Amino acid sequence: MSKRNLALIGATIVSIIYGVTFTIAKDVMPLYIDAYGFILLRVGGSMILFWIFWLFMPKEKIASNDFPRIIAAAFFGVAFNMLTFFKGLSLTSPISAAVIMVSTPMIVLTLSAIIMKERMQKRMVFGIILGLIGTAFLILYGKSIGSATNAGLGNFLVLVNAISYGFYLIIVKKLMDKYNAFTFVKWIYLFGFIMVLPFGWSQFQTVDWALVPMDICWKIGFVVVISTFLTYLLNLLSMKELKPTTVAVFIYLQPLFATIFAISLGKDELSLVKIGSAVLIFIGVYLVTQKKSVQ
Repeated sequence: MSKRNLALIGATIVSIIYGVTFTIAKDVMPLYIDAYGFILLRVGGSMILFWIFWLFMPKEKIASNDFPRIIAAAFFGVAFNMLTFFKGLSLTSPISAAVIMVSTPMIVLTLSAIIMKERMQKRMVFGIILGLIGTAFLILYGKSIGSATNAGLGNFLVLVNAISYGFYLIIVKKLMDKYNAFTFVKWIYLFGFIMVLPFGWSQFQTVDWALVPMDICWKIGFVVVISTFLTYLLNLLSMKELKPTTVAVFIYLQPLFATIFAISLGKDELSLVKIGSAVLIFIGVYLVTQKKSVQ
């Protein structure tokens, strides 16, 4: 199997994990821990894991002039990204949040065209349009799960998160071309942890862990280890072989997997609209990820 196909598989796995995470994270907050406190726990736990794994990886020295880019990646890819996403998710429904995230490919396409002077092929634009149509049908005619206490603000914050993630994908690509992922990702999470600490510390301190059920603890562990540590690694490894625009388009799969997970829990039901949306989303991903001649 080619490295590109492995990268595509990795990006698909990330979308599955994120699709599940929308519902799992919603079960944790804000009932047991508020959004910013959860983010502090998520970033802090992942930071420790990245530094531990770095001990067993080949060592590289980072050029001093690359640290501003690393700090920018920490802001857009960890701190601002996660704070706005989890706060937004705590106010809206999981499927709504997942669907809004599909704006990221369009954002990345725009940023790539402006910053990287990247030309978009017509089939890629058509694929993105199909994906948008599919996700629009999913949100307009698919039953959302969970409760939304302030859907308007929550959806806006998720959109801000999508813009932030788009910047991150552009910024981190140059680091991926220069270094091994473990060389710089530990620094991204260290700086990201410092950035979220002032926001999450007070909420983290108020958590009464004696009242947190074991199943919620397992869900917190899932978000830290699988949804954060593992997915960041898979995303970075995928970006070794794929363009930022290609990686971003896999966000189209998240509302699909979020809906499938909700159905499996009996919180939603399958319909022709959802099946049709899934077909459009997969066709969109296929068109964007197909390699014409030279990537």
